[in-house]
Amino acid sequence: MMGADVIQEPFAVINCDDFYGRDSFQVMGKFLSALPEDSKNVYSMVGFRIGNTLSDSGTVSRGLCGTDANNLLTSVVERTKIQRMDGEVKYIDDNGEWTATPETTPVSMNFWGFTPDYFAYSCDFFKSFLSDPKNMENLKSEFFIPLMVDKLIQDGVATCEVLDTTSKWFGVTYPEDRQSVVDKIQALVDAGEYPAKLF
Repeated sequence: MMGADVIQEPFAVINCDDFYGRDSFQVMGKFLSALPEDSKNVYSMVGFRIGNTLSDSGTVSRGLCGTDANNLLTSVVERTKIQRMDGEVKYIDDNGEWTATPETTPVSMNFWGFTPDYFAYSCDFFKSFLSDPKNMENLKSEFFIPLMVDKLIQDGVATCEVLDTTSKWFGVTYPEDRQSVVDKIQALVDAGEYPAKLF
């Protein structure tokens, strides 16, 4: 919302502490640049393949995405304790049992594409968020982007296309992940995908 006064065109939103990979930016850039001028209520999200987002150091939590026949987002269900077991990606389901899901199941890693109309919706919803006493009492309350997107989808106001990517997401979920992330970035530098001096 801090950028609302200066962003007049389709734009992307990412987490500042995650590594998303080159292909994910390419698929998002292609989607945003192909939108007709003055498009409204047409959003997108990069759906990372769950198998490309796991940690070697422990379980992770991910939002598993449901889509319709047009690859439009219909739901995001938060799942915890996701890991690779016996060659399959599994998570704990609502009954407390391990359930397998395909390696290509799309998950949300907070890489969104919006048209500028999103700001007005977000501003109104943020006011409602702040007026809720439980959010004011809990100093750790967060105004999550997926909640806003889900509301607009369920209200029939906007659509959100889930974009497939071959990129591997990685971040430091556990302290033990640090060296693995360093090694993965170095491998990309060695392969010529990124310059040796990144900054």
